[in-house]
Amino acid sequence: MTTDHLPETSAEAAPRGRPRDANRDRALMDATLAELRLHGYSGLTTAAVARRAGVSTATLYRRWRSKEDLVVGAAQAWAENLGPDIDHQDLRCDLGALLQDKAAALEGPSGQLLRAVLGEAAHNRALADVLFDAFVIPLQERVFALLERAVARQEIPPVEDPLVVAEMVIGPMVSHTFLIPPGQDDGASPGTDIADRLLPYLLRALGAASD
Repeated sequence: MTTDHLPETSAEAAPRGRPRDANRDRALMDATLAELRLHGYSGLTTAAVARRAGVSTATLYRRWRSKEDLVVGAAQAWAENLGPDIDHQDLRCDLGALLQDKAAALEGPSGQLLRAVLGEAAHNRALADVLFDAFVIPLQERVFALLERAVARQEIPPVEDPLVVAEMVIGPMVSHTFLIPPGQDDGASPGTDIADRLLPYLLRALGAASD
């Protein structure tokens, strides 16, 4: 979990009284994720989050003014971390690593939060904007970077619309991970399964030379 979007805890930001306790902030974010997983956005209450975190509701409301603010804060705190963009000097390796990193993210805490709030984001503009910034933009930026490197190495022709390529990663990964149950035979997770299966299709779509 990134702490970049946790409430400010510095003395400058809170000149009166004691500085906020960063441990409480993290406990509240953990509790928010747990309650979202159990009850979804509609069933989440600030009282339940505060109780799970072991703090008073007054403590929660000093940090987040409403349930919506709390969930937006959680989305920012659990923003997707796809790991470092390592240049493997090979498109297949770069793209394969991205797909596996995306699978791990979707099956971890950030994916759990995304699954719990996607429905609410359909009619909550503030939440939708935060989810886009936290979950879509990081992947888009990494796709753009690896495509640029592959074109420079002349592995593929120039890509007319890199955004479409990013969507070709996001769509199948999210739908398969969230909607398809784990395999019955090999026990592979849905994310890992679709990452392995999607890679050759993406390479062919990009015009990469076959092995």
